[in-house]
Amino acid sequence: MSEQTQQRGTTATPRVVIAGAGMAGVQTAVALREQGFTGTVTLIGAEPHQPYDRPPLSKAVLLGKAEGSAFDVDFETLGIELRLGHEVLGVRPADHELDTEAGPVPYNVLVLATGAEPIRLPGAEGVPGVHLLRTLDDAERLRPVLARQHDIVVVGAGWIGAEFATAAREAGCAVTVVEAADRPLAGALPAEVAAPMTAWYEDSGAVLRTHARVERVEPGSVILDDGSRLPAGAVVVGIGARPATAWLAGSGIELGAHGDVVADDRLRSSVPDVYAVGDCASFPSGRYGERLLVHHWDNALQGPRTVAANILGETSAVYDPVPYFWSEQFGRFVQYAGHHGAADTLLWRGDPSGPAWTVCWLRDDRLVALLAVGRPRDLAQGRRLIEAGTPMNAELLVDPARPMKAATA
Repeated sequence: MSEQTQQRGTTATPRVVIAGAGMAGVQTAVALREQGFTGTVTLIGAEPHQPYDRPPLSKAVLLGKAEGSAFDVDFETLGIELRLGHEVLGVRPADHELDTEAGPVPYNVLVLATGAEPIRLPGAEGVPGVHLLRTLDDAERLRPVLARQHDIVVVGAGWIGAEFATAAREAGCAVTVVEAADRPLAGALPAEVAAPMTAWYEDSGAVLRTHARVERVEPGSVILDDGSRLPAGAVVVGIGARPATAWLAGSGIELGAHGDVVADDRLRSSVPDVYAVGDCASFPSGRYGERLLVHHWDNALQGPRTVAANILGETSAVYDPVPYFWSEQFGRFVQYAGHHGAADTLLWRGDPSGPAWTVCWLRDDRLVALLAVGRPRDLAQGRRLIEAGTPMNAELLVDPARPMKAATA
């Protein structure tokens, strides 16, 4: 930590305060200790629960196969102070103070790691039986709903909607998924790539209704804009998430069009001594030539190492990862690496009507992204090829029997 930064703080010992106790916040605290930071580390979380991992919420926790998903971190041994159940209210950079429900907290360096919050369905607030799935409390409220095998309507056929529909079908519930777009994952994947996924819903026994907009939700039913009335013992809303940054209004910290903290390539915000990491922050990617806002677990795992390195100041660490995520849905393991926005070529490896296939996106003969369904080896090899910028041979690449690493130019 720089001498200037230490002198700015209000405490004699250098103090890093982390706002947010999810994956990004916890991993930032751990990375600071692993990289040798000896000052005070304070982790502040809005939820009262011991910090926990989110992916199991839509799987094992939801189905009652696990009681929780607390991180296996010994905070006491690491000297990490936990302040849980304290919501952050604002930050005053000029004073180097974070405002919380329990009062102001001084900092030398502040890390913003407040994640994202689910977008709510307009008009559905307060209607009994309407649920979100983001927190441990959300999962625990939904667990008895699945156990009672209600008719369930899922609003949104994105990643979280598909994962919840999968769990609900496994629990024996009748499931209808309504999607305003013409296909699942419309905001994430091109039509030709998402098309094969449509059949997954029917194969699992779920009903998928596309071009279906919710007009209103009433207790026990969902009414669509075409007048259809769907029985709904419960409604689960999965229509996206946005950075949880409304509390930063008036702080002077620059926010992007989606409410994201605009970080630089070292994950520094626009004001001194404030970093941002995970779902709440966007960053410029030199690899892809654009700013990325990545709402996925791996980003919250990788970014903290860069933040910690830059806080310690011993090296200048640039953050430019190959984004990665996975999803388990309808008996399939789906993995994605990269960013396909600027690709000029799309290639298939395998039959998309089958159980295992991969889509590759290239730009100037170099792999920039891939989606692998049931082909984890493709994902592992492809991710390394993206990182290396290796030229590919398209004719060899489309052969699913050939390892990707053997399909180079």
